[in-house]
Amino acid sequence: MAVQTTPAPSRFTFSQVAVALQTLALFFQAVTAGMLLSGSVGAVLHDAGSKVMYGASMLYVLAAVLAWRPGGGSPRPVLYASGFLALASAQVVLGVAHVPSVHVPLGIVMFALSVLALAATVRTTRAAAAG
Repeated sequence: MAVQTTPAPSRFTFSQVAVALQTLALFFQAVTAGMLLSGSVGAVLHDAGSKVMYGASMLYVLAAVLAWRPGGGSPRPVLYASGFLALASAQVVLGVAHVPSVHVPLGIVMFALSVLALAATVRTTRAAAAG
């Protein structure tokens, strides 16, 4: 009697992990920005977090491309991830130039967009698993 085994579906996809990391990095940036605006305590943490956030944005682009190319699906997630990387680039430039009047609101928009992207990837993965 032959036993057929199939690999168990993974709990999280690479895209979900990448977007979740990006969202967590942006939340960390919001916390350290608050510390920085109320004093100089969060400067080092905010600087380190900016590098992690930018790397997470690049990882999100990579995950979107890897999810798109093999299956031949819609390139829309790649466009979203690339747009987010462009926003992250603008955010870095604004932070280095010390323009908090644009840097802070853009950070809030980026966090909201990242949460929406995370929800979309979870919803898409669940819909694909359901049927």
